[in-house]
Amino acid sequence: MKPEDIKFGDLQRMFIGEVPGAFFIELIIRALIIYLILMVAMRSMGKRMSSQLSRNELAAMVSLAAAIGVPMMAPDRGILPAIVIAFVLVAIQRTIAKAASKNQSFERLTQGNISTLIKDSVIEVKALEAVGLSRERLFAELRCNSIAHLGEVKRVYIEANGAFSVIKTDDVKSGLSIIPKIDKSFLAAYSHDDKQVCCFCGYTAIQHINDTDLNKCPNCQKTEWTAAVQLN
Repeated sequence: MKPEDIKFGDLQRMFIGEVPGAFFIELIIRALIIYLILMVAMRSMGKRMSSQLSRNELAAMVSLAAAIGVPMMAPDRGILPAIVIAFVLVAIQRTIAKAASKNQSFERLTQGNISTLIKDSVIEVKALEAVGLSRERLFAELRCNSIAHLGEVKRVYIEANGAFSVIKTDDVKSGLSIIPKIDKSFLAAYSHDDKQVCCFCGYTAIQHINDTDLNKCPNCQKTEWTAAVQLN
């Protein structure tokens, strides 16, 4: 299209384009066929494609979407290339999934590793940095699991597909609050004990709450401490 062909207020060009009206009937047929291709491809790739995706599953899905998008909208493009690409992607995905089920090293290479983000009520700072996750994002996930402070947590894992697995401890102890400071009414329900915890990672200090000579946290090297909390 030449620059002089673009005119402001040309609603027909803006909404309909330059395709003939009959193409819209063809577009409905194309959309139905491509939808069926997508459904068959997703079913062939396995149930995981309708759940939270791993990295190679996501790559397959994006590639599939890119392949089928062009023939849906371009009247000069056939549907057969999209069908061929869909079959190739399904074959690649199924091959990778089969190989990963038989070889743990290959599975870790293609799917990624599980990382421990919290261990015994303390944030594993290096692991948090390695996965590129913020502390507030982690706290939000804990709150979604009805956790109010780190003393309730035994382990938190981030799975290879990005999902979180939270294991609560049977022996609940006081810990770092993860409730936002703006929720003062909820924070008022806390009771405090004589322990000091690191404001960043939840590491419990040996010193008494009245001590003022607390050093850097040995876990994260931060210097801010606060009283450990427990729900009444």
